Amino acid sequence: MPSIPLDEQRLALRNRVLHQMFGDHHDWLLQRLRARLGCCHDAADMASETFAQVVQLPDPQAIQEPRALLTTIAKRLVFATWRRRDLERAYLEALAQQIPGYEPSAQEQVQAIETLASLDRILNGLSPLGRSAFLYSQLENLTYAEIGARLGISAPRVHQYVAKALALCYLALE
Repeated sequence: MPSIPLDEQRLALRNRVLHQMFGDHHDWLLQRLRARLGCCHDAADMASETFAQVVQLPDPQAIQEPRALLTTIAKRLVFATWRRRDLERAYLEALAQQIPGYEPSAQEQVQAIETLASLDRILNGLSPLGRSAFLYSQLENLTYAEIGARLGISAPRVHQYVAKALALCYLALE
């Protein structure tokens, strides 16, 4: 009886591990995401993307705490989706304030969304409060006192957040 090449054995083991992980944890993850997102379709998309990222891992056989890993990946995906939706909402709000009858071209829309996504990556190192403070200051022209009142923090703290965000933007331009 011919022996199976080592690469094929590794691939078969990898596939068994991934199949087992999916079978053991997919329904659990889907339920958690449904509870968190309130939408079964979004939950199914997030669960699929989570497992797609697990499949891309170089050594899934080494995963010792699959639920912890799945939770971490899913949380990152949920937060990234929320940030993207916040950016889209900010863009639509800014667009609604434009001159009546003005409609940006498809190219302008794509450029604006790409710019917002780039800004989101730049501000990724900020806390949610820091990001909110910066966006309020830049998009709504609120004073630090007004921002502080909205966020429940002091005006000097708002100043610190905005300064840090501006520094990140400046560094990104370098």
